[in-house]
Amino acid sequence: MATLTFSAAQSSSVSGFNHRARHSNLFFVRAPRFFNRLKRRNLSVKNIASDQRQELKDPSVNGEASLETLDSASIAASIQCHAEFTPLFSSEHFDLPKAFVATAESVRDSLIINWNATYKYYEKMNVKQAYYLSMEYLQGRALLNAIGNLELSGAYADALRKLGHELEDVAGKEPDAALGNGGLGRLASCFLDSLATLNYPAWGYGLRYKYGLFKQLITKDGQEEVAENWLEMGNPWEIVRNDVSYPVKFYGEVISKPDGRKEWIGGENITAVAYDVPIPGYKTKTTINLRLWSTKVAPNEFDLRAYNAGDHAKACAALKNAEKICYILYPGDESIEGKILRLKQQYTLCSASLQDIIAHFERRSGKPVNWENFPDKVAVQMNDTHPTLCIPELIRILIDLKGLSWKESWDITQRTVAYTNHTVLPEALEKWSLDLLQKLLPRHVEIIRMIDEELIHTIIAEYGTEDLNLLQHKLKQMRILDNVELPDSVLELLVKQEESSAVDSIKEVRVSDKETESTDEEQAEEQDTDAKDVVTFDPDPNLPKMVRMANLCVVGGSAVNGVAEIHSEIVKNEVFNEFYKLWPEKFQNKTNGVTPRRWIRFCNPDLSKIITKWTGTDDWVLNTEKLSTLAKFSDNEDLQSEWREAKKRNKIKVADFVKEKTGYIVNPDAMFDVQVKRIHEYKRQLLNIMGIVYRYKKMKEMSPEERKARYVPRVCIFGGKAFATYVQAKRIVKFITDVGTTVNHDADIGDLLKVVFVPDYNVSVAEVLIPGSELSQHISTAGMEASGTSNMKFAMNGCILIGTLDGANVEIRQEVGEDNFFLFGAEAHEIAGLRKERAEGKFIPDPRFEEVKAFVRNGVFGHYNYEELMGSLEGNEGYGRADYFLVGKDFPSYVECQEKVDEAYKDQKRWTKMSILNTAGSYKFSSDRTIHEYARDIWRIQPVRLP
Repeated sequence: MATLTFSAAQSSSVSGFNHRARHSNLFFVRAPRFFNRLKRRNLSVKNIASDQRQELKDPSVNGEASLETLDSASIAASIQCHAEFTPLFSSEHFDLPKAFVATAESVRDSLIINWNATYKYYEKMNVKQAYYLSMEYLQGRALLNAIGNLELSGAYADALRKLGHELEDVAGKEPDAALGNGGLGRLASCFLDSLATLNYPAWGYGLRYKYGLFKQLITKDGQEEVAENWLEMGNPWEIVRNDVSYPVKFYGEVISKPDGRKEWIGGENITAVAYDVPIPGYKTKTTINLRLWSTKVAPNEFDLRAYNAGDHAKACAALKNAEKICYILYPGDESIEGKILRLKQQYTLCSASLQDIIAHFERRSGKPVNWENFPDKVAVQMNDTHPTLCIPELIRILIDLKGLSWKESWDITQRTVAYTNHTVLPEALEKWSLDLLQKLLPRHVEIIRMIDEELIHTIIAEYGTEDLNLLQHKLKQMRILDNVELPDSVLELLVKQEESSAVDSIKEVRVSDKETESTDEEQAEEQDTDAKDVVTFDPDPNLPKMVRMANLCVVGGSAVNGVAEIHSEIVKNEVFNEFYKLWPEKFQNKTNGVTPRRWIRFCNPDLSKIITKWTGTDDWVLNTEKLSTLAKFSDNEDLQSEWREAKKRNKIKVADFVKEKTGYIVNPDAMFDVQVKRIHEYKRQLLNIMGIVYRYKKMKEMSPEERKARYVPRVCIFGGKAFATYVQAKRIVKFITDVGTTVNHDADIGDLLKVVFVPDYNVSVAEVLIPGSELSQHISTAGMEASGTSNMKFAMNGCILIGTLDGANVEIRQEVGEDNFFLFGAEAHEIAGLRKERAEGKFIPDPRFEEVKAFVRNGVFGHYNYEELMGSLEGNEGYGRADYFLVGKDFPSYVECQEKVDEAYKDQKRWTKMSILNTAGSYKFSSDRTIHEYARDIWRIQPVRLP
């Protein structure tokens, strides 16, 4: 790769700006000393697919501090240079969008210095690296996070003020990167931040989605989806690597070569191109890389003849087929085309990333390459089942392209790859049609069949073939291929066992014939009994043949981890119990965490100052254990007063934000009650809004004086996206917005109750809402939420949780104290019994719940027909009915718990103490702690601090 070059510099003066103007004319720019310093460095970002080594002469590698000398004047001049010489906007005005891009490019210059130094040093030391593969990275805005990690916030604020802008206004022009949707993607981004901060050698890999998931609009009809436009003005953080690209193949056929090796030929060929995004650590030079893949085809795939003949669709078909792979996160998979597209996305991520990782390893290793060392230098973490195809793809590359044997390749893969499970929901444990996979990835299906065969022989070796009922059960639970015929090698083994058993049976019969004679009726009964005991391993022709991706992850990986203590126990005892019995050493827990930099230090500066003051240090940002110091001051009146003032300022920001986004005016003196997360039935936004409807109905039945005495004023805030094809979730969004429309315009209720749905919930919205929240709802059906991470963010910011004993709620409650958590609802071990009780018609609904349903059906909240939504909570069985998520069962407990919330909030001294103790007890839930555990127990990598 060519060495990066920077503009020459003449002077550091800043000229031609009216410092007080918001839109200043850029008359001329004198290139700064900053760029002179950069020019004197011979910097490079290496192409890991190339064997060429570039020299990197950066004094920061040798200990000279390269960024400490940056002052506001040189930063301002750097911003000017980018505004003039690397513009994405016209030159007439230096307005906010242009100021943002120029500022981001200025910051990126600093990141590149550390970025190059980091990987040059890793190359030199040849350290083991972790590679994190995820379909999502929900990063949020990068500017404030980057300059905060570089400790340049003050200098950039001063520099922009010199140029006529405020840093906060400039940062507000950055769109959220549309690379993720929910907790899975946010966790991945927190992990990258912690990896860099803790100096662990690591890369992230993902896809560069052009339109993200979707931008959510809230209209009178509920949720509407439009394409995200986050790349419309360019992305100043990314650097395209046109010389880092890899071929990715679909379809075609597999042929056997004369030497017995397999070759995958023909089919559809695309190219994955790398886009790199630097990820800086906090108070460290370490800057790691997030590599995102975009897809294209070679120019010769464009059919010029068809284009000139007027058949434009045919001419562009190959181009469009390649490009659409990276259009949308999670394209709808109701159609066969949608399923194919999702599989193409997953395979593109896996194939391009592994080719890149292997090229990296080969270059470091020199020649000859010792593949046995691959797991000693590489750890690949699959974030959920989306990257499962890493397993057969790594084996394919090792066998077909590198010439290793099956045994060598299978051993290397099992020692390299690890799997994080994020769900116990059956529909989220991915299964793919075998026929579809066979069509799209024929070579990989061959390899998956080999893995499945290897697994079956392992099961037989463990449990034998004497008890065929037991064997059938084990295979049904554990096989990767579901409803697929057994391999020939296994059938031969079973036939031999059957023949052996038959001989033994004949001998037994002969022995018994000498002693007794049986009647024809007795023989007939014995035959009937034998017929009932017949065990068959034949597939059911009425059911589809499927590939179970989660089973493949467990079999092919070195480790399987859940993401909270209760979740990991469910993984071991229920989801993968048969595998746990076979390989207990594989299973671990790694409770999730969130980065305290973004989620307290940068998004809540008022609270951060208070924490630093009362703990006596700002080391808590890196060592969150020091947050526990706050507990001993929780009754201190001065701390409580400062705490309440900080919360009030944050609530005013939330009120301003709500007015801007929804038009509703809310009272900052009311309790801010928030539930923001992906809209899903198991997360039970429906329980929350039904509780609000009950509250509203009771208010309406009271006199104004009774209402005021009974109820604490509340602002109930919702946010989150319903998947575009998830009809029931979209009904819930519609219901929430309809309730809000009615309640918020009811003059009798006034400020006692407001209901707000904030559209297009994302990281930037969370960074406003979470610091100003006072009660946060984490109310999923027990045993169904793997962990949750927003619960951790809320607790860190002094927000009190109401929730079930589910996911990380269990551990949060332990750490913050039972008295500082509002608990309700059935527990995980009760859920199966409660569903069985419902199916048997024994459930008796609470009268209050029936009252709410009747109230909704009366049309109080508009003309929309909510029969399908209310009907889902009724009946004893059937898809979409029988209240599978136990909203009705937990409703009375929830309502009564909310009454306790009101009582606690009336005592502000008590409430503030609870708030302080939530922050003090949240120290465990830093992603730094989680990453240390991954590094030690799964990846076996060590921190590498630059000299």
